[in-house]
Amino acid sequence: MRPRPVVAGVDGSPAAEAAVRWATAEAASRGAELHLIQAVTPLRPGQTEKTSEHRAAADQIVGAAVALARELDPDVAVDGRLEDGSPSAALIKASADADLVVIGSRGLGVMLGALIGSTGLELAANARCPIVVVRPDLGGESGSRVVIGYDGSSASQVALEFGLDYADRHDLNVRVVAAQPPHTDLHRITPEELQAAVHDRDHGQGAELVQITGHPAEHLLRLSADARLIVLGARGRGGFSGMLLGSVSQTVLHHADCPVAVIPAATIGG
Repeated sequence: MRPRPVVAGVDGSPAAEAAVRWATAEAASRGAELHLIQAVTPLRPGQTEKTSEHRAAADQIVGAAVALARELDPDVAVDGRLEDGSPSAALIKASADADLVVIGSRGLGVMLGALIGSTGLELAANARCPIVVVRPDLGGESGSRVVIGYDGSSASQVALEFGLDYADRHDLNVRVVAAQPPHTDLHRITPEELQAAVHDRDHGQGAELVQITGHPAEHLLRLSADARLIVLGARGRGGFSGMLLGSVSQTVLHHADCPVAVIPAATIGG
């Protein structure tokens, strides 16, 4: 059965170009179609006469993004489209039929509203598939491993599957990090539990397992220095609880030296 498409949000910015480049490579590795979406937000009252000009400019952006993707990999089937409404609404709608949504980041702020702002929070809560955030200065193919945050929650189970699959398709090593907050035994994962969770899965046998005590973001950033991708569950327990709503997610998304994948709550029925 043909995989569901990879979706990327575009807006003509360098950040969106980075998302298109990353998404094209990922679609190729999955044997999937690539859908490029430009959201067309309504004009303010008094500007309705510029609607056709507004849509023509959006069409040009989509056309350029499609041309770039086809140049990058002519074997990837590419579709470009305009969607009326906000970027978050357009991408949430597309996520219902997608395997992955890719958005670009501007480093300390994320395209389409920021994952730490309203649009990103809407995506985190309502997208029906994983989200990958790519910074324009870090969208290359450097890094030799995938780093996965794991705490035993449903979200981290999906993150583990996603990360192991990505690593297998891209021939990368895997490092699974189980973070334990200090001064508590709540939700502590034993070495045996971590080993069983990872090594009993397809493609998990060779994964490196790391158990640490302390602030999750600090350790994830340190351990991801040679990573090509960090994968986190949107909602977890213990060390990774509330990843997209608190300081941990903000720190990782702002300072990670590689793209970051998050598993939205709606993906796991949250």
